[in-house]
Amino acid sequence: MNPPRPKPKLDQENRAFWTGGAEGKLLIVHCHDCGQYTHPPKLLCRHCQSENVVPEPVGGTGAIDTMTINYQPWAKDLEVPYVIARVRLDGVPGVYLTTNIVGSPVDEVQFDDKVRVVFEEQDGVFYPLFEKVA
Repeated sequence: MNPPRPKPKLDQENRAFWTGGAEGKLLIVHCHDCGQYTHPPKLLCRHCQSENVVPEPVGGTGAIDTMTINYQPWAKDLEVPYVIARVRLDGVPGVYLTTNIVGSPVDEVQFDDKVRVVFEEQDGVFYPLFEKVA
């Protein structure tokens, strides 16, 4: 079992993002007025200030924009090293997720690697993590 991750406080703005993984969906807020995406999730479009926003499923693929390898065991039972990365989502301009890259040795993870979302569930929260695409 993986060590517990910090649990986000679920609210009206972010609940869909943190629970969409139950259905295997990465949900990002989309504005139906200007067509832009907003992340972190908000009830108001950050581009045009419209309230006509809805969390919608996106493809869940992308590329590693930047990354670092962490060697510090910040929590009990936390296995190190691990990769912390910023993932640029395909088809969702301007949206980046800070996440972990899982399923590959840390020395095999590179900038611009293609990745896809996988979800890790803990206490009803589905953390969007990413793994390399072969």
